Amino acid sequence: MAVAGRQEDRTHQRSLVVFVIALAAALTAAAEPPKAIVIVTIDALRADRLSGYGYPRPTSPAVDEIFAAGARFESARTVEPLTAPALCSMITGVEPHKHAATRNGLRMRSGMDSLPKILSGRGWTTAAVVSNWTLKDELSTLGEHFDHYGEVYTRRRWFGLLNPEATGEDVTDEALEWFEKHAAGSSPDPFFLWVHYVEPHAPYRFHREFADALGITDRDPSRSDRYDTEVAAVDRAVDRLLKGIEARVSADEMILIFTADHGESLGEHDYWGHGRYLYEPSLRIPMGIRWKGTVEQLVIEEQATILDIAPTILGLLGEEIPEPFVGMSWAGAITGGEALPERLLCYQAHKGAVLGEHDDDRKRSKGLLSVGYVEGDSKEILRVKNNTHSLFDLAVDPGELTNLVEANGPPSNRLLECLGSISEGLGALDRLTSKKLDDETIEQLRALGYIE
Repeated sequence: MAVAGRQEDRTHQRSLVVFVIALAAALTAAAEPPKAIVIVTIDALRADRLSGYGYPRPTSPAVDEIFAAGARFESARTVEPLTAPALCSMITGVEPHKHAATRNGLRMRSGMDSLPKILSGRGWTTAAVVSNWTLKDELSTLGEHFDHYGEVYTRRRWFGLLNPEATGEDVTDEALEWFEKHAAGSSPDPFFLWVHYVEPHAPYRFHREFADALGITDRDPSRSDRYDTEVAAVDRAVDRLLKGIEARVSADEMILIFTADHGESLGEHDYWGHGRYLYEPSLRIPMGIRWKGTVEQLVIEEQATILDIAPTILGLLGEEIPEPFVGMSWAGAITGGEALPERLLCYQAHKGAVLGEHDDDRKRSKGLLSVGYVEGDSKEILRVKNNTHSLFDLAVDPGELTNLVEANGPPSNRLLECLGSISEGLGALDRLTSKKLDDETIEQLRALGYIE
């Protein structure tokens, strides 16, 4: 009996050891860092024009798969509805009135910290492929933050007159070419890749090959219909990009972020485009994060912002988040259900572009058009030039049609705090010099609608 008991004890001990080893292996595997981080941004993309956000037309099957396999943010917004300011904020983790690129054509401050710089310091190879003229390194200084900064301006989408951008096909070709060269290395480092597509930015080309699937039968489609075909076209480009990368890097080895620089007003409030107002069509953006096996499949209703992307990535990697980063890490919420509080977030809108030394000396502070904040369902906006403001209840008035401010009612203290913080930052930046833009750049920015 004693011998049998000892044998049973040894058997139990061996089983326990095997269990502990298996558990340790599982925990180690779960904690395995990713081999890749990929951010895909789409220019002027409205969340409510994606089928993954409930749009009835099947505009985005590839992007919908990203949302379905990870965390989708229902109430994400950009910090400013202009391309360069918003994406500089995404990369550096700070607001436009801190990084200085408050308007297209104004450079960021040099020497700033950023997500790619932090990753590079940890042994990651970093690259970007961009296709909007406003993101040129010469205009934005974004190239300072990457080992490779690819600019693709190969197509003349603007009625055949100018080539300030590239089609989705060309952007994907360039990104995959860089990726293949990197992957072919003898022992490639983990990599961070940011790819920016310019569609569906105006002038909304019509992609006839998607018309039937989207139910578009008009021979002379509306701007809104053309916009939808642009979304479908860029969705196909994103699909090819991800399939190319996933041929070598599996979904559980890659953190994938999908978002937009800003939305687009398609006639709401009698306005087409983006940049000059803080209404929801141009402020709201799609945002999703996928890391198979680590990020849970869920929909987050709480307010998020493009400023949260850098802190969230660092949080997923277990890295310390630098103090200048003002966004919030969602890492705990999307991997373990950690609850996060509602917060008040300030937003800003500026004039579209600045010409450089020919513009006013106070080109940053005088370029401020609007300041706003969102807290829960309450949204308040101050139009700086004429000192008028609006208050909306987004829960009952998502179209922002009913202004709840009484006649001559003063702005709230919350709104004034946003204005004060932003104005102080802009004033400090006014003394920074700006480079004179060349004639070609001025024409490109004018074609993109950023110079009146």
